[in-house]
Amino acid sequence: MGDNVPVRKLLIGLTATVTALIVGVVGTDFGSAIYAEYKLARNVRTAAGLEWDPWVAILGFPFLTQVRNHRYREVEIRAAGVDHPVVGKASLEATLHGIDLTDSSWLIRPDAKLPVTKAESRIIIDSTHIGRFMGIDDLLVEAPSRETNDSTGGTTESGISGSQGLVFTGTPRQSGLDKRVSVAVDLSFADSDDTTLVLTATGILTGPGTADEPVPEEKTAAVLSEFSDSITGQKLPFGLSPTTAGARGSDVIIEGIASGVTIDLAGFRQS
Repeated sequence: MGDNVPVRKLLIGLTATVTALIVGVVGTDFGSAIYAEYKLARNVRTAAGLEWDPWVAILGFPFLTQVRNHRYREVEIRAAGVDHPVVGKASLEATLHGIDLTDSSWLIRPDAKLPVTKAESRIIIDSTHIGRFMGIDDLLVEAPSRETNDSTGGTTESGISGSQGLVFTGTPRQSGLDKRVSVAVDLSFADSDDTTLVLTATGILTGPGTADEPVPEEKTAAVLSEFSDSITGQKLPFGLSPTTAGARGSDVIIEGIASGVTIDLAGFRQS
C-alpha cells in the first residue's frame, strides 16, 4: 500500500500541472476576447460618433483560434438611447457573421473595411418615443395577439413579430376621446423610400389583450387616422435595406439582413 504513495503524489502533481495549464490557456483566451471587445467598443464609438461605448460581444470559443484564422464567427453590437433626428431616441443593433480580418487587425481599427458573410441590423424605437412622435403620450405597442399566444412565438429568429396587426393602445385625445383604445396597425415601407416606416391603422380591437374599449362609429375614422403615421429617416446600421418590421416586447423593430457585404465601423450609425 505504501508503495503507491509516490505514484499518487506523481499523479496529483501531474493533474495539478495540467489543470493549471488549462486554466491559464482558458484565462488567456477569455482575457484576449475581453480586450478585443473593449477595443472594438471604443472604436465603434469613435467611428460612429456615439456618446458612449456600445455593448459589444465577440462570440465563439476559443477566441484565439479565430484570431489565428483571421475570422470572427459572430460579433454583436448594441447601442441604446442614441439621438435620432426624427423620433428623438432610438437603439441600434447589429449582428455580423463570418467577419473577415485578413486585411484588418484582430483589434478592429476604426477605419477597417470588413467583409462579412451575413449582416443583420436593426433600429429599435420604444413605445414612448413612437407615442410622442404620433402625439399619443400613453401609447403602448404590442405584438399581434395571435402571435403572442402562438406556442412557437410567431416571430422571426431575432424575436420580431410579423408586420400585420400590431396592437397599438393609447388615448386618442385629438379625436375627442378620453379613454384608452386598442387599434390594429400594419407596418410597411414607403414605395419611394425604404427608410420611411408607414403605420396604417386598420381597425378597432376589443376583447382580451386589448383596452376593450369600443369606439363610437362616428369617431372611428378619426381614431384610425390618429393611429396612422409615417416615420421618416429610419436608416439601418451599415446602410442595410429593411427586410422586415414588427414588434418585440413594447418596441417597434425595423430589421435588415444582407449577405456578402463589406462594412466599416462608421456605418453603424447612419443619422
